[in-house]
Amino acid sequence: MSRSRRVRSVLLLGVLSLMAAPALAQGQAQPLTVKQLKSNVYVAEGGGGNSGIIIGNNGVIVVDAKVSPEYGAELVQAIQKLTPKKITTVILTHSDGDHVNGLASFPDGLTIIAHANDKKELEEAIAKGGRGAPPANRLPNQVVNGAGETLTIDGVKLVLHHWAPAHTSGDLVVYLPAEQIVFTGDIVATQLPDAIIHLEKHGSTAGWVTSMKGILGLHADQFVPGHGDVQTRAQIEDRLKSTEAERAKVIEMAKAGKSLEEIETALGQAPAAGAQRPRFPSFAEVVYREVTGKTN
Repeated sequence: MSRSRRVRSVLLLGVLSLMAAPALAQGQAQPLTVKQLKSNVYVAEGGGGNSGIIIGNNGVIVVDAKVSPEYGAELVQAIQKLTPKKITTVILTHSDGDHVNGLASFPDGLTIIAHANDKKELEEAIAKGGRGAPPANRLPNQVVNGAGETLTIDGVKLVLHHWAPAHTSGDLVVYLPAEQIVFTGDIVATQLPDAIIHLEKHGSTAGWVTSMKGILGLHADQFVPGHGDVQTRAQIEDRLKSTEAERAKVIEMAKAGKSLEEIETALGQAPAAGAQRPRFPSFAEVVYREVTGKTN
């Protein structure tokens, strides 16, 4: 990746880091736009993270629920314009507030599916006051633990995968084999060129690489990221290749005794002179912490 692109990513990360996560998600949310991917599958962009809409025989499956009750209600209304069928199931790709808070406006009686660690993270958020979590009555009520759990819901076959902690400890990838579509959650999020790892949620760069390889092992040609436009297989391959190369460089330099500042400078990611470090660590900083065990 070019130095200029790296510099732009550092500047963007710095801007994002000036804002608290919930305020960021609310402030950066865009108007909701629904796009059709297959005859029964749509993606709803804007209002937080991307959401999937899968229309089954008797009901609707939603992947991720937007950033706020207001956007959650807008998503429900958009679905009602597509089909008279009721929402029966919500699948959460991870616990970030911009993917779960809209559940407050979803109907009662839902099956809410998530990885076990996702549910744990949401329960912890509620215990701390509820910031970045849906209401307690909208917590997951069906959990997934491993990779390759196959479900048939409303006549639609889905395979749910968790290969390793990546963006968070509870990432869940939703694969539609018949439609050849993958919903990646924020394992892929295109607002930054690098992978975004939440250390506070026990994400991992090694787990991210493992998860990306798992995603590429699926027979699919459309990859819906947690944020950004639908990706092709080639774009996913390029993202993995460039990120693996950067990770290898950071590991090599860290093991050679280079400081984080030296590594970031070599990669063109150093903060501007006199600027505070971003609130959220860069990918290089995450790798450096993993290799050295240092927290600052």
